[in-house]
Amino acid sequence: MHLLCTVSHAHVIAVCLSGSHTMRKAGQLYIRLLEGLGVEGDAHAGTTVKHRSRVRQDPTQPNLRQVHLIHAELHDELRAKGFELAPGQMGENITTRGIDLLSLPKGALLHIGDEATVEVTGLRNPCTQLDRIRPGLMAAVLDRDVNGSLVRKAGIMGIVLRSGLVKAGDAIRVVLPAGPFVALDRV
Repeated sequence: MHLLCTVSHAHVIAVCLSGSHTMRKAGQLYIRLLEGLGVEGDAHAGTTVKHRSRVRQDPTQPNLRQVHLIHAELHDELRAKGFELAPGQMGENITTRGIDLLSLPKGALLHIGDEATVEVTGLRNPCTQLDRIRPGLMAAVLDRDVNGSLVRKAGIMGIVLRSGLVKAGDAIRVVLPAGPFVALDRV
């Protein structure tokens, strides 16, 4: 069971993909999300894990990282720190605006556009590849909360529950899971 949560003005500002394992993903007019697989044509699509370091550990792991979403507000924050970044440059498939992705619970549903549904599985764990984009970028997407706990700000990951086209301008509707709030952890 899920509970509807209204987020006014939450929308997609860019969609990106890459058919190879590169950090940067190229902007597209639209992407097609495929149920149980991820972004059509993207190197990370599939039912089992595609991230190269995770494949080395266990290639049979389920792919909880089919879709990577980053909030454009992070780009704004990074720009203020001197990091000019375009959508897709940090490897995201979908760049959003108007939704606090990092505060969503595990299992939240994102209904994107007219058809697609993504289930939130966890946080993206920033890696040193970010420093290849701009030195210091990895440190800039990490922070500490008031209790001293590490805060990962490099977006969230999800799996595709319902196929559909996604494009810039599409609205995002959030549906929260019923029951206790389960904070996101890295996947």
